[in-house]
Amino acid sequence: MNKFKEIGKNVALWLAIALMIILAFNFFNSNSFKRPVEPFSTFVTQVEKGEVKKVVIQGQKIVGVTKNGETFETYLPPGYNEIVKKMTNKGVEIVVKPEEGSPWYITVLVSWLPMIFLILLWLSMMRQMSAGSSKALSFAKSRAKIFIDNKPKVTFKDVAGIEEVKEEVAEIVDFLRNPKKYQQLGGRIPKGVLLAGAPGTGKTLLAKAIAGEANVPFLSVSGSEFVEMFVGVGASRVRDLFEQAKKHAPCIVFIDEIDAVGRKRGAGISGGHDEREQTLNQLLVEMDGFESSDGIIVIAATNRPDILDPALLRPGRFDRQIYVPLPDVRGRYEILKIHTKNKPLAEDVDLEVIARSTPGFSGADLANIVNEAALIAARKNHGKITMEDFEEAKDKVTMGIERRSMVLSEQEKITTAYHEAGHALVAKLLPNADKVHKVTIIPRGRALGVTQQLPEEDRYTYTKEYLLDRLAVLFGGRVAEELALGTISTGAGNDIERATEIARKMVAEWGMSEKIGPLSVKLKEQFGEPVEFVSEEMRKLIDREVKRIITETYNRTKEILSQNMDKLENLAKALLERETLTGDEIDRAIRGELSETPKEPPKGGGSLNTEGKQKDIGNLGLNPQLEA
Repeated sequence: MNKFKEIGKNVALWLAIALMIILAFNFFNSNSFKRPVEPFSTFVTQVEKGEVKKVVIQGQKIVGVTKNGETFETYLPPGYNEIVKKMTNKGVEIVVKPEEGSPWYITVLVSWLPMIFLILLWLSMMRQMSAGSSKALSFAKSRAKIFIDNKPKVTFKDVAGIEEVKEEVAEIVDFLRNPKKYQQLGGRIPKGVLLAGAPGTGKTLLAKAIAGEANVPFLSVSGSEFVEMFVGVGASRVRDLFEQAKKHAPCIVFIDEIDAVGRKRGAGISGGHDEREQTLNQLLVEMDGFESSDGIIVIAATNRPDILDPALLRPGRFDRQIYVPLPDVRGRYEILKIHTKNKPLAEDVDLEVIARSTPGFSGADLANIVNEAALIAARKNHGKITMEDFEEAKDKVTMGIERRSMVLSEQEKITTAYHEAGHALVAKLLPNADKVHKVTIIPRGRALGVTQQLPEEDRYTYTKEYLLDRLAVLFGGRVAEELALGTISTGAGNDIERATEIARKMVAEWGMSEKIGPLSVKLKEQFGEPVEFVSEEMRKLIDREVKRIITETYNRTKEILSQNMDKLENLAKALLERETLTGDEIDRAIRGELSETPKEPPKGGGSLNTEGKQKDIGNLGLNPQLEA
């Protein structure tokens, strides 16, 4: 292939040189030595006066010499021949030449072009015949990108928030650099490392850093590149990948999104012998089969380790399974430092505050916030990125863009204000609820209003008390509408859906029901796994327990708000006046310090068609156990 590329480059170079010579010849032949053309009337006058000595007629062109020795050029009008008689009468010497034909290079091309075409066609056919088999097999070749001298510029310094994971993979890089240090003690480097974690946590970035740090060849391929509609292609590509790896050993093979080929066998529609499973079988053999693959380290990344085949995960293939977690507050701070390293920041920007206010955010989420803040600062013509830009970017990413062009009726504004005030007030009054960060009745995304809660610290487990308070916060909006407006609307549809999901998980998965006890009951089929048998009596008991938790929490929320109606009125009034409340403003509004006279709520406002649009963001959907 490289030989053909070189031949093509040489042919193109000589063709370019020949074309330049032809153009130069044509330019000088047609322009540099061209005589000035004089008007035909002047030529006739000169003939009549007897000043012309000699002319050369070639088609319509006349080149002549005067008796003074001056040369001129002119052109005959079509069908005008009287000038010849005049020149004959005046004794002018007349020479006639045939009209010029096409340039020589045009003649050569016309004469030789068919022969050249036939020669090229013959060479092309011979080349296809000689390389036909190799081209057919190249379809089954690996699509892996090989990095030897052009490795990525990313290093471990560009990866933050996952220090323990960096230490694990740094050991592999150190082994490749200094293998004797481990071999003299009988150590064997892991054959494979599986990086598992939520999307955006930095698995692929970590692989790029390994490639940038290691002084060995690096082969990168995606799991989906093995899969084709043709039988046997995936397995052939796996074989070719490891053949290339053996040629470059010691080396690192990185397979991104390995779940595309590593799913559990037997779960496919066509049984246990489809194309994907053949590819997986070949991968299992190459990683730890009869032939040795020493010097090849396979690093794979996935966010679905639960669906991978057990044979792929056993020691000897993937010896290490490293979970890449979401960064904690310190990790988020370090990630923000990396992404803001080359950006101008204003003096009021505090990255620690941003890190504390973004629990559950991945590295990709934080990079997106920094980028959005830069775009907002540029749009507002700020010289530097300010803290206000970061706050607006964070709200845009978590809650959606503001829809100020959306005009709400006065009734809808009042309903939304009491709804969000109910969420915020219940969260303020309950001891286990997350801290209220911001409340707004400005439509954002699909929501008419948003109550944003942020935990004061990262949470990894959730108590029963926290979940019950979480349910109360979700019902706060619905109960506030019922108590303050005397009616209910469809705006609480999303709240009720999420509350029901949490209550069902408390009963059926987390063992938080006294009647059912510590049992985990699967009610749905998941990823082709067989459904656990559940009796009809158990289903009814689960439904009764879920309804009991929901009903008790709803009544508890109604009691809390009934005892604090004055605070609810103050908060709703402040929201109608200011539209957005943050931090200390919420506490002052509850005490009535932001509004002096609460507005009398209308009674019997009727149902509003806003289902799925009014919702409480709560913990931003970032608690993995609640959203699983």
